[in-house]
Amino acid sequence: MKIVLLGYMGSGKSTVGKILAEKLNVLFLDLDDVIEEGEQMKIPEIFKNRGELYFRKKEFQYLDEVLDQNDKIVLSTGGGTPCYGKNLGTILKATEHVFYLKVSIPGLTARLLQEKAVRPLIQKIPNAELPEFIGKHLFERNAYYNQANHTLTCDYKTPEEIAEEIIRLV
Repeated sequence: MKIVLLGYMGSGKSTVGKILAEKLNVLFLDLDDVIEEGEQMKIPEIFKNRGELYFRKKEFQYLDEVLDQNDKIVLSTGGGTPCYGKNLGTILKATEHVFYLKVSIPGLTARLLQEKAVRPLIQKIPNAELPEFIGKHLFERNAYYNQANHTLTCDYKTPEEIAEEIIRLV
């Protein structure tokens, strides 16, 4: 069984994914971690030293490899992963267990304000402008996220509750 988690940064993909994998006794992988390990560089360094185009090519390569080489896995993708190239098609072809962890703009704002220091994409955005930034990104990405087989509204739910909801649906 392959389960893939999609959603905006801060939606809980990695947290829920780890819990879910533990409950199902399967491998958990975070695609960003896989890329960093394979490239021997942190994601921001890859962007800085090699550029976004290089990163997106590698992202697809590692995504394809991970889905091809693992039959029992919970995979957390990067927030932008499904929005580029053939990534979403590759995910949807590999499994029918694709979950969009949907969190409202106020919910994402509250979560990301606490994590701003470790989120390069939003570090320099003034706090007051963060909701608009998130809203713009969600508007652009919703067409991709909404192609998931399942959409889970995650506001006001614990990661454990979300993991249990996914288990009931697979």
